[in-house]
Amino acid sequence: MRPFEVTVNGRLHRAAVSPRTSLADFLRDDIGLTGTHLGCEHGICGACTVLINGQISRSCITYAVTCAGATVETIEGLDDDPLMGELRRTFSEEHALQCGYCTPGMLITARDVLSRHTDLTQAQIRREMSGNLCRCTGYRGIVRAIARVAAQPLVSGPQQNTVGLGPAPGPGACETRSTPEAIGTPQGLATPSPTTPVPVGLPSGITVSVRDVRESDGWVTIEQVFTLPHPRTTVWPLLSDLEKTCAALPGIELDGPPVDGAVSGKASIKLGPIRPVFAFSGTYAVDDRSYSSTIEGVGTDRRSHSRAKARIQNRLFDLDEENTRVEVEIAYTIAGPLAQFGRSGFVRNLVGRLATTFAHNVNAALSGESGSAAALAQSQGWWKKWLAPLCRLIAAFNRRRPRQGD
Repeated sequence: MRPFEVTVNGRLHRAAVSPRTSLADFLRDDIGLTGTHLGCEHGICGACTVLINGQISRSCITYAVTCAGATVETIEGLDDDPLMGELRRTFSEEHALQCGYCTPGMLITARDVLSRHTDLTQAQIRREMSGNLCRCTGYRGIVRAIARVAAQPLVSGPQQNTVGLGPAPGPGACETRSTPEAIGTPQGLATPSPTTPVPVGLPSGITVSVRDVRESDGWVTIEQVFTLPHPRTTVWPLLSDLEKTCAALPGIELDGPPVDGAVSGKASIKLGPIRPVFAFSGTYAVDDRSYSSTIEGVGTDRRSHSRAKARIQNRLFDLDEENTRVEVEIAYTIAGPLAQFGRSGFVRNLVGRLATTFAHNVNAALSGESGSAAALAQSQGWWKKWLAPLCRLIAAFNRRRPRQGD
């Protein structure tokens, strides 16, 4: 058993639990806060959503001990919250609940959406709420209820910056802690900002810098830049060839060469047991005058019925006779059950780090090394170091302890 302390709804709790006890189980079984519901237990349905240090999080895939020293708020703790009070009223008036199983998670997520956005359209509300599933209402009443509150003077502007939809801030599963107390330290609870431009060194010696991360109209855009120790006349033939470019992008597989600018293929991502494969179609264009290329695509994952749109742009700048600066812009938007992962910080990090592997693979190809597979293998230790939040989620997903009942 692992002792820890956590503040829940303003009250400090001291407890000892198994290291693999989920926060949802702790809230329900140990404290008796049954307003936090359990549905899928895989972080997909959103019924277990709570606030951890002001960020909405899936409590079914969050270890309770990783919340040591944190502040947790459940639906019961928001009884006196004015914004939540308005949401409860409009949810009732708009018939936004039937069986009620999804309602606590819906309300907490809706409150978060209203805290972060103003001038919400119904389309934006649907996109923001797409990570919370409802089996009964058809979502129309839910959307109308949120839209009514959004139009009220009560919602005058963003109240908090809540960006996380994954596990709670805390020690990563890839980290080793020697004592229970270490879990509750400020260092253990700190999480790096996904928007902080941090230069990242690759095994090849190439440094990739994040120049900008922004979100607008549901799109997340990440701009990165790196310098290759090769002249532009050498780099451009590779990056203007779509098949060679995709060979350097992990997870991208083309059906064949582009035909009149049209392309199709598969984009696969591995997040522990979650392995979405987006079958995509799109366009590819190159501009020899500006040394730039753009690939755009729309894809669907058949298993989760999630949809994604993505755009990758490369542009080359001649620094001198031996060096080329490459600017990479990756933009994406996700709708459907996987949308909550697309908005979370660790996936932003994951997508942002795509350019680092891409840079390493391109340099390996230009240097005559063994190619993308070798480059990926060399960089795996770096990926583990920088994707601790992803490792934490994977470990949580792998929990397969049978439940005794709600």
